[in-house]
Amino acid sequence: MLSATASVVMVLHTAIGETAAPDNPDAIAKETEIAAAEESTTYDRIWRFGTLYKNEDNPVIQKFVMTGRVQADAAFFDGGQGDYDRLDWRRFRFGFKSSLFQDFVLHFEGDFNLNNLDPDQNEDVYVRFTDFNLSWSQGDAFMLKIGKQSSPFTLAGATSSKKLLTLERSTVATNLWFPTEYFTGVAALGKIANWNYYTGIFSSSGDDEFGSFDSGYFGLVSLEYNFADSTGLDTSLVRIDYVYNDPDFSGNVGTRELKQVASLTTKFENGRYGIWSDISFGDGIENQSDLIGFLVMPYYEIMDKLQLVFRYSLVTSSADNGVRLNRYESRIESGRSDEAHEYFLGLNWYLYGHKLKWQNGVEYTHTSDSARDDGAYDGWGFTSGIRLSW
Repeated sequence: MLSATASVVMVLHTAIGETAAPDNPDAIAKETEIAAAEESTTYDRIWRFGTLYKNEDNPVIQKFVMTGRVQADAAFFDGGQGDYDRLDWRRFRFGFKSSLFQDFVLHFEGDFNLNNLDPDQNEDVYVRFTDFNLSWSQGDAFMLKIGKQSSPFTLAGATSSKKLLTLERSTVATNLWFPTEYFTGVAALGKIANWNYYTGIFSSSGDDEFGSFDSGYFGLVSLEYNFADSTGLDTSLVRIDYVYNDPDFSGNVGTRELKQVASLTTKFENGRYGIWSDISFGDGIENQSDLIGFLVMPYYEIMDKLQLVFRYSLVTSSADNGVRLNRYESRIESGRSDEAHEYFLGLNWYLYGHKLKWQNGVEYTHTSDSARDDGAYDGWGFTSGIRLSW
């Protein structure tokens, strides 16, 4: 099929005056590559249905695409205090993204709870809108984004749930990143040579729609450098994040009880191998003690589309009861501990990159609780999940 297509393309090129001769091996190879690139997989054709309109010559609207994600989990956890198992719709988000007037992008996306579809439960399916923002860009060097948007800091916190290498974010993100994730504010970001920068100021409000500054504010600055040219690796990223948070707890606050957060993250990748890391520090306020988090996550691509991932994370607090457990472990033990160790081993099958993948993981979590007041946990868990995004 490919060779036949290449031959047709080559004949057409010759007919209109292209200089490549049919008996030129380099020309034949080049034409074959072109034909291969034009071949569409079934997944490509399916995902193209998400693009409802595209016309770069239209001066008003150049593109309109549907956006979203569907994520389903089967979780089985067994700790000393009990067990937890459930089939769960982890996330369902749906919206659109539209390119306007050449330089603007409007993005809206809502969060819905498919676990509330039972009419007897009488619960709302709609949860909140996550993204409702307008961005203006001037090439890669500068983008200004205004509205509700994600606040990217720490390793896992700056990684979309669509592109996580593990099913859940680590205990480092659970404790040092902000759980609301999406805040109303303004951000400026861009790429200049090997540098990436991000800076923004946001409302600390945890409101489901637009937040107000009655709940305080926080500022975020990130600076990243790519050392790939000097190291010879495919990827050599080092990033520093800093957050200053001034919440007003008389309102609906969506941040953690942390005055400042500093994070140093790295990503080194070459061929089938990669290793990511995170060292984060949090300055506690209110009843939250200071926190230190560490994470290391090596991975190896066993074969095409099959990936093995290991993650170790540690979070420790300066005082008793400062560390939260992760999502499923906290369903068994809701108390806090002094220190938490998490070991995760996962296997990912990428059917269509991060857009369609099947992820599996087994993990062991152990905590220390010197106060012995319902914060200790020691247990295993297994999670299997489908991740679909468009």
